[in-house]
Amino acid sequence: MKILIAVDGSSHTQKALDYLAAHRGMFVDGHALIVVHVCSGLPGHAVRHLSKDVVEDYYTEENAKVLEPVKAFFAKHDIGNYRAEPRHGHAAEEILKAATAGGAELIVMGTHGHGIFGRALMGSVATKVVSETDISVLLVQ
Repeated sequence: MKILIAVDGSSHTQKALDYLAAHRGMFVDGHALIVVHVCSGLPGHAVRHLSKDVVEDYYTEENAKVLEPVKAFFAKHDIGNYRAEPRHGHAAEEILKAATAGGAELIVMGTHGHGIFGRALMGSVATKVVSETDISVLLVQ
């Protein structure tokens, strides 16, 4: 099974990683993990004034801030069957694109758990992912 885990460096991501490690027989052993971090895209008016190399370096650095601790966590827990996929843009849209392109059969992500009222006011990456995919989604709170 291919399992996509969306990470953002928050404590909610850590809870999702801890859950995967604690239940590795179900989610890790024998399965391929796709680790996706989505860096917010730079505004178009800023990108126009920067070289392509500067923009690429920015995205590389921002993604590394989140993905390197995840890689260290996987090494500590002897989880080796994964690939990191850094992206930039709108988080929910990029998670959905990565899941589809990677053939994911399950999406795992932490959620802030704001509740119905909070989602109505603020929106939610998790809510958008759940509502716009046919792939099973496991939300860890």
